[in-house]
Parts: sequence; C-alpha cells; structure tokens
Amino acid sequence: MGDQDEELGDLVKGKDRESEKFIWDRLLSKYSKQAIISGIAYCISSCSMILLNKLLLSGYNLNAGISLMFYQNLVSVVIIYGLSSLGVITTEPFTWKLVLTWLPVNLIFVGMLISSMYSLKHMHVAMVTILKNVTNLLIAVGEMYMFKTRHSCKVWGSLLLMVLSATCGGITDLAFHGIGYGWQTINCFLTAAYSLTLRKVMDLAKQASHSGTLNDVSMVLLNNALSLPLGLGLILVFNEAQYIYDAPVVKLPVFWAVMTLSGLLGLAISFTSIWFLHQTSPTTYSLVGSLNKIPLSLAGILLFNDFWQEFFLL
Repeated sequence: MGDQDEELGDLVKGKDRESEKFIWDRLLSKYSKQAIISGIAYCISSCSMILLNKLLLSGYNLNAGISLMFYQNLVSVVIIYGLSSLGVITTEPFTWKLVLTWLPVNLIFVGMLISSMYSLKHMHVAMVTILKNVTNLLIAVGEMYMFKTRHSCKVWGSLLLMVLSATCGGITDLAFHGIGYGWQTINCFLTAAYSLTLRKVMDLAKQASHSGTLNDVSMVLLNNALSLPLGLGLILVFNEAQYIYDAPVVKLPVFWAVMTLSGLLGLAISFTSIWFLHQTSPTTYSLVGSLNKIPLSLAGILLFNDFWQEFFLL
C-alpha cells in the first residue's frame, strides 16, 4: 500500500512538473511572439516616418522642423484623448509627481525628434540610416554601465561592423553637408539617451502614477502631451510661426494630408517603441531598428527621384 502511495505521489509530481513546464513554454512562446510582432511594427512605422519626414522637409522644402514635430505630437494627443473619451482605451490621470518623473525623458524625446528632422533636411535618407548605426554602439555601452548588461562577442562584433560601415559611408559621401552631419551626431547621442532612460523611467513612472500602474497608451499620451508646451515655446523662440503663416506650401491640401498622416505614424512609432522596449532590452531595440536600413535606403532612392517628387507635390 505504501509503495502504491509513493508511486501515485511520484506520478502526481511528474504531472505537476509537466504542467509547470507546459505553462513556462506557453509564457516564453507568448513573449517571444510579442517581441517579434512589436519589433516588426516598430520597424515598419520607423521606416514610414523617416520617409514622410524627408518628403515634408525636403520634398516640400519645409524649413520648420519644430512646427512639424509639434503638429505630429498634437495629432497623437487628439487621437488618444478622442479614443479615451469614447471609452475605447483607458488612460492614467496625470499627477505632478508623474509629470516631473517623465519630464527628463521627454526633453530628450523632443531633442531627438528635432535633431532627426534637421538632419533629414540636409542629408540623404540612405546616409542618415547608415550613420544611425553609431547609435547602436552608444546604447550597448550605456546599457553595460546603467543596467550592468553583458553582451557577447558576437554582439560587439556586429556593432563594430555597423560603426565601420557608417565610417566608410561618411568618408565616401559625395554630398557631405557639415550642418547635416552635426545634427545627425547630436541625434545619435540623444537617441541613445532616450532608449536608455526610457526603459528606466517607465518603471519609475508606474510607481509615481495614481494607481501604481501605467499602460503603454498612457505613456505615449504623457510623452506627446508634455512635448507640446516645449515645442510651442521653441516655435516662438525661433519665429517659425511667421514662417508657417507665410509659406506657400501650407495652402496645399495634399500637404496637410501628408502632415496628418505623419502624425498618425508618430503615434504608431511612439506606441511600438514603448511596446518593443517592454519586451526586449535597449540594445536589442536598437539592433532590430537597424534591420530597416536596407529597405529604407532603397525606398529613399525610389521615392525621391523626379517622378515621385512631382507626384507628391501636385
């Protein structure tokens, strides 16, 4: 009788272990799928955003990067508030503690967007995407010091090859533009700082929120809403309001259609970047972002020839 009880106990334990293993396998499978889906969504929205910004800044010869950022973030805020008022999504109420916790990463966010737009204004899409590889190395080094993360030799080898490609691309760039390279260098450092601080601030923001939790939509709303007063102040300082008022391009309906579309993509990239960072690390986030370099470069070449410029500028 005792032997039977022991066998029955071993059988139950074995089933428990199998059940536990099944649960872990399901969890790992679930998170890996989320990481893949969020990574693909981030790459698509990132590619589309860069191409549309290039079209607006160079194709339409728009010399108002701060105003463009302001409008894109305004579209995002309006959409989120609209969906929230309809009960489609839920957002966390803002508190001063939450705002002050998020403010540092928001300042970096605004600087990153503005520097990206001005670098696109003066440089080719392909060259911008190549130089962005330097950001990956900065993020990997920063993650090593901030999060005590250890990277394998394969990761370091890949990063060094990316930096080498950026160096070779810069040396052979026949359309070298000092101002464009200056803005892109600033953008590399700000992008790395944004990726590293965002992951850390996301955890702190949850503790500072009213409910103790903060979903991705609330984070996107907080990031975009806080950028509006700062962007408005910069518009007034650099006198972009007068420029926008006098610019002939603002009278084109298709221009505003493309502007609004870029705002929708801005919302998409804000959400997918936060979602993807939840599933991975800053280094993985930056490396996966590098996967869009080849299709983005080819799209830039195809999109910004004479035929497509004439089509979009009608």
